[in-house]
Amino acid sequence: ADLPGKFEAGTPNVAGALALACAIEWYQAFPKPAVLQHLHELQSKTYAALCEIEDVKVIGYQPQSSIISFILQGVHHQDVATLLDQQGIAVRAGHHCAHPLMEAFGLQGTVRISFGIYNNEQDVEQFIHALHKAVEIL
Repeated sequence: ADLPGKFEAGTPNVAGALALACAIEWYQAFPKPAVLQHLHELQSKTYAALCEIEDVKVIGYQPQSSIISFILQGVHHQDVATLLDQQGIAVRAGHHCAHPLMEAFGLQGTVRISFGIYNNEQDVEQFIHALHKAVEIL
């Protein structure tokens, strides 16, 4: 297209904006203290289970948050994430937009799990089971 049309952003993401508004409304329907307590319980249970798995090293754990970062010593973080994914467990693996921090820790990356209000204790148990299986394979 000719100027100025070639710089137009295109059609706005109206559906995305409406979906975001609905998601915010849905989330705000939950009492915040109950949400925080729920997330803390899931995180605490997961942290305790991770600490019992040989060769798992927790890198990032902050009580009252909804994430935990860890590594499986001697194994690339993407290999762990792939094996978890094959078992239906969604995690993030990599630098997490924190390259200087990873360099400071001497890490290539970590596996990061995060919890939402839609997660439950069964999800934690499935994750731990899947991680045990991944550890056996690796």
